[in-house]
Amino acid sequence: MAKRLTVFIVIGLLLGIVTGLVLNGWLDDGTPEAAARLKAIAGYFTIGTTVFLRLIKMIIAPLVFATLVSGIAQMGDTAALGRVGAKAIGWFIGASLVSLGLGLVLVNAIHPGVGINLALPPAGTDAGVATAAFSLDKFITHIVPASMIEAMATNEILQIVVFSIFVGVALTAVGERGAPLVRAVDGLVAVMLRITDYVMRVAPVAVFCAVTATLAERGAGVIGQLAFFMGSFYFALLCLWAVLLGVGFLVIGPRIKDLIRYVREPLLVAFTTASSEAAYPRMLEALDKFGVPPRIASFVLPLGYSFNLDGSMIYMTFASLFIAQAYGIDMPLGTQVAMLLFLMISSKGIAGVPRASLVVIAAVLPVFDIPEAGLLLILAIDHFLDMGRTATNVIGNAVAASVVAKWEGGFDPREPAEIDPAVTEGPALPPATSFRH
Repeated sequence: MAKRLTVFIVIGLLLGIVTGLVLNGWLDDGTPEAAARLKAIAGYFTIGTTVFLRLIKMIIAPLVFATLVSGIAQMGDTAALGRVGAKAIGWFIGASLVSLGLGLVLVNAIHPGVGINLALPPAGTDAGVATAAFSLDKFITHIVPASMIEAMATNEILQIVVFSIFVGVALTAVGERGAPLVRAVDGLVAVMLRITDYVMRVAPVAVFCAVTATLAERGAGVIGQLAFFMGSFYFALLCLWAVLLGVGFLVIGPRIKDLIRYVREPLLVAFTTASSEAAYPRMLEALDKFGVPPRIASFVLPLGYSFNLDGSMIYMTFASLFIAQAYGIDMPLGTQVAMLLFLMISSKGIAGVPRASLVVIAAVLPVFDIPEAGLLLILAIDHFLDMGRTATNVIGNAVAASVVAKWEGGFDPREPAEIDPAVTEGPALPPATSFRH
């Protein structure tokens, strides 16, 4: 199933590119009426993507809750939980600093904004991105859910993680009396993974719709206008991948080479849909087959989706300094380092915010006297940039889970990365007994 789905997603991507460009070339005659017509057509295609993402959101909350509670219950004691959490947070902080620092180094080496020479906008010009200053008290209080029902209804992953930790620790503490609930949660994991398989069959259609809508409305020109910036940023992402996988190799050895093969489907889903949530269910399965114990993956991944956004981190530094270069604003190295630290802190409060990277950038730019209106320069291509940074977020969390698993005693036996659905009846998902503990 995995191999066929990957092929269908690639086909959907290619068909979407062709269909979008054909529609744009056929209907776009440069008039406002044509632009409105293309926007309406793109809106119809967006329905497919929206439905798919809503299906994904439908399963995220119960899947995170079930896998996390099950994993904690299998750890056996709170000491193990604290140890795994400390190692994961330590990795997240290090990876975030590396991502931000690498973005700073590369944007200064490549100078993608130099020569654009934008005129400084009038004071008060708005980029149209809602912003809010980072507030430590709001961030800390927001972590704790006032209601688990509300947290699940709004897909507040961090709040779900906090509640799940309480439930998992409590089940461990009550011992045998909690065994029936542990078995019920294990059953819920299997059910949610089965539902995931059903939902993922819609992914190729969603990819086709997303790419068609974007290119039909905006055309190929939107890419060409800032091609150098896009190319520079994707080069930066490749460098970050090399660093993450290189450090992963130092920790887990040659096995890191197999990681990409096991997680290529969730990576492709994340890239084509620009949604980390869309990749989360499949990433759990892929890491399980790769040998990461579920008690590790089910704990590290939800935390990583809030605290380990490596692709978003490098983008925030890269884009902020690109805008400064485009306006011809000279920023001393000390100021750039201060911006890096500011981004490091403020980015931790935006889990679950749509287009979170842009929101953080828009909040940080005025602090360093960079016109917020500079965001307008990259808004048109943000979807294509989001594809790359989302895939990087996913690979960063895959490496993080694998490294923590190695630090916690090693891996389980590997399973085949691909299962031929012809040899099984129904969806090729692991049954409840094969989601190892």
